[in-house]
Parts: sequence; structure tokens; C-alpha cells
Amino acid sequence: MTEESQKEEILINVTPREVRAALLENGILQEVTVERDARRGLISNIYKGKVSRVLPGMQAAFIDIGLERTAFLHASDILHKAAGQNGNGETQVPDIRELVREGQDVLVQVVKDPLGTKGARLTTFITLPSRFLVLLPMGSGVGISARIEDEDERERLRNEIETFTGDGDGEGGIIARTAAEGVSRDALRADLAFLRKLWTAIQLACSNARVKTLVHEDLALPIRVLRDMVTSDVERVLVDSEADFMKMRAFTESFLPELTPMLELYKKRRPIFDLHGTEDEIKKALGRSISLKSGGYVIIDQTEAMTTIDVNTGGYVGHRNLEETIYRTNLEAAVTIARQLRLRNLGGIIIIDFIDMEEAEHRERVLQVLEQSMARDHARHQIMPLSSLGLVEMTRKRTRESLQHVLCEDCDSCSGRGFNMTAETVCFEIFREIIRQHRQFQFDEVLILAHQDVIELLLDEVADGLVETEEQIGKSIRLQPESLYLKDQFDVVLI
Repeated sequence: MTEESQKEEILINVTPREVRAALLENGILQEVTVERDARRGLISNIYKGKVSRVLPGMQAAFIDIGLERTAFLHASDILHKAAGQNGNGETQVPDIRELVREGQDVLVQVVKDPLGTKGARLTTFITLPSRFLVLLPMGSGVGISARIEDEDERERLRNEIETFTGDGDGEGGIIARTAAEGVSRDALRADLAFLRKLWTAIQLACSNARVKTLVHEDLALPIRVLRDMVTSDVERVLVDSEADFMKMRAFTESFLPELTPMLELYKKRRPIFDLHGTEDEIKKALGRSISLKSGGYVIIDQTEAMTTIDVNTGGYVGHRNLEETIYRTNLEAAVTIARQLRLRNLGGIIIIDFIDMEEAEHRERVLQVLEQSMARDHARHQIMPLSSLGLVEMTRKRTRESLQHVLCEDCDSCSGRGFNMTAETVCFEIFREIIRQHRQFQFDEVLILAHQDVIELLLDEVADGLVETEEQIGKSIRLQPESLYLKDQFDVVLI
């Protein structure tokens, strides 16, 4: 399917203290963003922080911005005058101790949400986005989004922006966003005027703010969707909350009048996320295995260090030969993997183990399809060629927590391992615990409390082991099933 044929719509579901936004292409869910009042994302928020600790060995500093965990600021993310270049022509970053000191106040912006045990990632290179432009108050020059590929349009935008960047006393660098393609000079000028006023207000708020406080908060999700997610491919934005619909319409009428006709209030009884099976697709995205239409499947494992993806043929046998079967499965998997990375919001290092292909042409084509499928992904990514082991290594920029981390938590019974001990293993654990207790304490009888499956196994397949344990300790052992116990949970009670 070509990019020109993509028809997009955005669904916004509002429930008390939670908002969800889903982007669909031709009725297929591609991205979902969840924002809860208790855990609102911090990206783009600006804080007046205080340097709590400088780490010369890491070329970084910890900044207290009033959150539970201190945030991380690397030397390369601190605004400074270039200190020359090294022998390779690369700009040298000064020692962190020359840039900040403990106890110093600093204006910072969040570029990465806290992930796991890590605090937020910060920068002093403030960026203020609007619909068409991004203002870099500390930067200079004019940049054009790489997604605008037409050279004539890139040159037009650059010339238009340069005609009014010297107006007034505004300074700083400017980047034209993808949405700026085809936009008039007046619209660009109005966008920049708004951003300069916003920066002035932020500076004033910072001068009056206390240390370790929020100075500027990014827009709420429904409004942010209008600013960041609506492109020329989007045909409509459906919202199921009248209050939020009114807020969004007021915003578009004031700042983005061309988007107002796209807004629709969803009033039907059927939940909005039931359209196109969106709710079901979100649930599937939390699973480990993704089925392919051909009969094959993809296994996705998310770990602390990286995400690993394994492709398998499953029940797909093809119609020609094994190589053709493998090739077709890998092609389908490449498209599915690209979609799942966006949908699950997976980032960092990603390793893909496609099924081994003999023909070099097939390997190149699968990699090409993966790159084409990732082209519409808004997150910055890099895909490496197939390694000597037949693996595809890639990275995808991770700024927010993955869908799994937002919606799920580790299993209490398996502590996040994803598996539990078998009933047979539990039986032998019980035997060892009985012997351990016998060597330490005096008792007349032993009572075993365990899951029904474990009790049945103790009375059947491992009954001999139970008898031998009784003979070894010289005491009788009674068994009692507990309906509320998990399979790997048991108690040895001494009587």
C-alpha cells in the first residue's frame, strides 16, 4: 500500500482521570497514547531546577526538579560555547565542572520521561513547538523537517521564514515542522509570534518561580494531539467527551482554524474504541505472541536492556518450497514488526531474528520492506544491515514508557519472570523443607498446605517420595488442599 493511499483518523476516548488517543490508518490501529492524571508525562515540561550533584566521571549532573527521583543532565545537553574541535573534526564538550556547579539554579526541559528506576533526562536546549514551527530560544538559524522531501518546498519555507525572522526583538533558531508544508507566510508568521510571546512568558515565570518547581507544562493530550498528530492524511478526529470537544474546538478556532472541520463529537452508544476493533488491538499488543495471516507468528520479549523479536513460520507451509515459505513469512513479519513497534511504543535497542534466508535478494528485500514500513514512524530510528548471524539490529528513540509499562505491572506470583514452578518441582521443594524443619525443631506431626494440583501429585506420582520422607523423619505427614493458594505456594506446619 502506498503512502498516498493512507487514510487516517484519530479516536480520543475520555474517562474520568484518563485520556486515550488512537491513530488509525485505513482502519488499522498504528499508535495509542495513554495519559492519566496521576501519571502525566513530563516530556517538554520546563522546570527551574537545582544542581544536586556533579559527576565528573560520567560528564553529567543530577538535577533536583521537585520529583521523587533526581533528573539526569549530561554535559552534551548543556548550552555552552563550543570549545573547539578535536582531531576528528568533532566538537569537544567542556568538562561538566566548567558548565555547572552544585547548588546552581538551572532552567531545564524534560526530553525523556522517567523509565523504570531511571530519572527523567533533561536538556538546557529549550524547544517550544507549535503547529508549524519549533522555536529554539537558545539556538540560531532555520531548519526544515527531513520529512519534507520536495526541494522546492524546502527552499520556499526557508525563504519565507527568513523574511520575517528579523522582525521585532525575537531571537533564536527556527525549525519548520512537517505540518508546515504548503503553509502560507502569514500562518508561519503568526505561529512564530505566538512562540515568541510564549517564551517571554516562560522567562517571566522563571524569574518569579521558586527553585525545584514547574515553570511551563506541556498541553494536555487532547490538545497535543491536534498540534502533533494531525497531518494532511488525517480525515477526522473523533472525541467522545463533549467537554473536551468544546475545548479542542475553541483551541482550533483560535490557533488552527483549518482543523476545526475535522473535529467530530462522537455520540453513539457503542464505545468509541470499539470502532475498528481498537480495544481488542490494544489488548493484543500486550501479548507476547502476534499471529501472522499466513499462519506464522512473531514473539516479542521486552527486557530492561533491549527488545528481542523472533519470527517463526508456525503452521505456514507455503505452496512452492521452503525458501519461498520463509521469504513470504519474513515479508509479512517485517510489516507487522514495524506496526507493533509503534503501537507498543518500544524503544532502545531492538534485535530482530528473521528466519534464515539463503538468497541474498530475499534478505535485501525483507530489510527494504522493514525500512519502508518504518518510514511513517514519527520516532527517530536507525536500522542496520543483517549481521553475520542473520540478525537485524536497530534502535528506536525511547522518550515515553512503553504501552506495557503504562498499562501493566509485574505478576505478583512470578515476580515478573513470566513463569511459575511446576507442581512436581513444588513437591520436591516441600520434601526439602520438611527435612530442613526436622533438623531444627521438635514436632509430632507435619501438615502440608498446598494447591490442589500439588496435593494430587503428592498422592499419586510422587507418593513414594512422600512415604520415604515420612520414614526419614519418623513422623506422619498430613496433606490439606488450599483453594486460594497459587500452584507454587505452600506452607509446612509443624504440629
